Amino acid sequence: MVWPDRMTQHRLRVQPGSVQPRPPREAGTQRIAAIGIGSNSIRQIVADIAPSGTMRVVDEMKAAPRLAAGLGRHGRLSDEVMARAIEALGRMATLARQVGARRIEAVATSAVREATNGAAFIAAVRAETGLKVRILAGAEEARLAYRSALAHFEMGKGRAVVVDIGGGSLELALAAEGIVERLISLPFGAVRLTERFIEKHPGPRGVEKLRKRVRREIERALPIRNWRGADVIGSGGTFTNLAGIFLAQQGMRAARSVHGTRIPPGDVEAILQMLAGMTPEERLAVPGLNPGRADIIVAGLAVVAEVVGRVQPSGVTASAFGIREGLLLDTARVVPAVADPGEARERSVREFAERCRYEAAHSRQVQRLALQIFDSLGVRLGLTPADRGILADAALLHDVGYHINYDGHHKHSFHLVLHADLLGVPPDEQVMIAHVARFHRGAPPSRKRHRGFAQLDRPMRRRIRALSAILRVADGLDRGHAAAVELVRVRWVERAVRITPVASGDAASLRLELWGAARKAALLARVAGVPVEVIGPDGKPVEPDAGRG
Repeated sequence: MVWPDRMTQHRLRVQPGSVQPRPPREAGTQRIAAIGIGSNSIRQIVADIAPSGTMRVVDEMKAAPRLAAGLGRHGRLSDEVMARAIEALGRMATLARQVGARRIEAVATSAVREATNGAAFIAAVRAETGLKVRILAGAEEARLAYRSALAHFEMGKGRAVVVDIGGGSLELALAAEGIVERLISLPFGAVRLTERFIEKHPGPRGVEKLRKRVRREIERALPIRNWRGADVIGSGGTFTNLAGIFLAQQGMRAARSVHGTRIPPGDVEAILQMLAGMTPEERLAVPGLNPGRADIIVAGLAVVAEVVGRVQPSGVTASAFGIREGLLLDTARVVPAVADPGEARERSVREFAERCRYEAAHSRQVQRLALQIFDSLGVRLGLTPADRGILADAALLHDVGYHINYDGHHKHSFHLVLHADLLGVPPDEQVMIAHVARFHRGAPPSRKRHRGFAQLDRPMRRRIRALSAILRVADGLDRGHAAAVELVRVRWVERAVRITPVASGDAASLRLELWGAARKAALLARVAGVPVEVIGPDGKPVEPDAGRG
């Protein structure tokens, strides 16, 4: 599985929202490059930062010289890895200048910080590339990771533990109601722990020794009294690969990003045990795992498992953004605002719809009617409160495909939604929203006809089918885009579901709306297992073809 990472776009919490299609460039926008020299990899991001806080990624570049290799044994960076790192940094500096970056900010983390020849490496980088590299303290790494998380997650309520695992160190930022209370740095990076424990003691013994050591130090550093049950947000390659494996196991190959993926604690442990029982060569075939991390992923996941065991959250949320994005925010002097739950999602979905020039009145009418039907039938159809939010977003976005053209607009809606940057929407929910929007018209969901739908697991297919069925009827109830229906009364009687629309005060007739709902009710009837009757003003069911012609 390959996760797209070039030309992605997103908005910071200063002004959250999706930016697909691409907005015009704001006046005063600065193009800035940020380079993070980590213990395992070196990553660069070049982005346009607007005064309003909008950030658009222009380009990215990555290299994996693994600076921390052998550092634990020798205390210094080897000549070979330094040469590879300097070569990669030279390419990054050239790219940043050629794409017009006005500033290039480069920072180094634990490997360079701890190496006896770290200063010599920094001097060599300056001489060869012209880059002036700043060495970060561990607490500063944790602060930048937190700032990035604040820009990409809703952290205005409750407690959160932001975790960043690099090649050489583990950083923790403890925050309550969006305010940092404590920053922690521990020498538990994936490369360091692999060399110290996994390579020295192959098999279960090495993993257990590693976990005991990490557990002991985390218990000392992380007070459990106020942090048990806090949200855990993780950045770094360990977390993105964990999310990739988890999504692959769910059949989520269509997800455009792992950002926002929520992994249950039990799955964290199960994936760790699965990978620990494999050789590095066997891990190369694991869907969702970057082959370059096959040898160090077990150590990284062991650290995640111990943090989870200490905090005991309901799940672990993976962030695709980390220290680099925090560095961009610092450089641009943008301070992310704290967002309450749901705020970023609602705004992000709405702004994406606006950029697609959606018909707001029709979309909001369909959303309102769909939620009325859901509130009457959702429990009987086996749906949950989370599904209500998915339906609300799909209803608002179901016609964004008009932005391309009318013909096949439901299919265009699917692709636009699937590839949109929607803050606050986890990848699995975004895939569902895209499918529900896609199936608001046309052929109903089918494993034989729709390959992407067939790849999803059975529970997700069932939910999509039920939500699409509701959305179809709601869309039919506004067939004329006139908001003629004020409300929908729904009754599940012994042998049928009866839907009775009530006209708004200024509606002359519901003839078109009754016909539209009746002809789109077949999927809902199959999902419910009973006929669906759309009841007219005379109290009789409307025949689907009654309004034709």
